[in-house]
Amino acid sequence: MSLAIDMAKKSLEFDEVPVGAIVVKNNEVIGRGYNSNLNSNDPTAHAEINAIKEASKFLNNYRLPNCSLYVTLEPCIMCLGAIFHARISHVFFSANDLKTGACGGFINLINNRGLNHHCEFSSGLLSNQTSTLLTNFFKSKRQKKPQN
Repeated sequence: MSLAIDMAKKSLEFDEVPVGAIVVKNNEVIGRGYNSNLNSNDPTAHAEINAIKEASKFLNNYRLPNCSLYVTLEPCIMCLGAIFHARISHVFFSANDLKTGACGGFINLINNRGLNHHCEFSSGLLSNQTSTLLTNFFKSKRQKKPQN
């Protein structure tokens, strides 16, 4: 998870919401990503999607079986769809997302048996660190807003 946190910090360099992700296979990082949707004008450029794309290119396969995803924030519905479609085996996420999280934070889709793929989920890894990173980012944004 510490490598995913490093990726989240990289997004701060571009004034993006600090979310980072890595994809691991056989103890090797094969994909890295951080939020870049603001600077790329791409609503799909979440950390998870960017890491999955890089891992898919690395393996030359859009399926990522026997891979794990580490992400600093609970995946949203879009990212969870990509995770399932890629056939990722295990997702480790740090902080819960009560506004858009699809793994129990806002809505829980991980146990929906109507979906054609499922994977293991673990949460809470280094959550104090990732929650603080997000809280500080949004706090600084509110302080920079001009007051009317």
